[in-house]
Amino acid sequence: MAIKYDQNLVHYITATAIIVKDGKYLIAKRAGWEKAFPNRWTVPGGKLKVLDYILRKKDTGELWYNILEDLVRREVDEEVGLEIENFGYITSMIYIRDDGIPTIIISLYADAKTDNVRLAPALTEYAWVSLEEAKNYDLIDGIYEELEMTDRILKGEKKTEWKKTL
Repeated sequence: MAIKYDQNLVHYITATAIIVKDGKYLIAKRAGWEKAFPNRWTVPGGKLKVLDYILRKKDTGELWYNILEDLVRREVDEEVGLEIENFGYITSMIYIRDDGIPTIIISLYADAKTDNVRLAPALTEYAWVSLEEAKNYDLIDGIYEELEMTDRILKGEKKTEWKKTL
């Protein structure tokens, strides 16, 4: 069935976090019953909700700051039970869901403050992997390249835009 796109359609906003600990990256496997990317390996993240900021005091007269950082803190806690800090930007993308709703995804990286992983029911396994080890997992398309970008950033190399490698 072809999806008809409304040019005025509102987007979901999602943020993900590549979590770094001792030179390794945390990846997790999505449950087989998930609608999007079942049984594929990914990084934690989720949708921005109005309640993520609306009840909070504004940081300036009209603005809330650190919304994406707070979003990934919440999602990482919910999905893998970790605390994170020291955020950095990796890239952004658009994903159009099966229901036709476009989703803007902002990919961040962060250091793990804790290391006791506790998986949410929507995730079945996890692994701390090096960039080389990540090649052995059935990652959602684009995740490996985001890991590469993060690796370059952490090594102090010049940041580049996302580019398909695998």
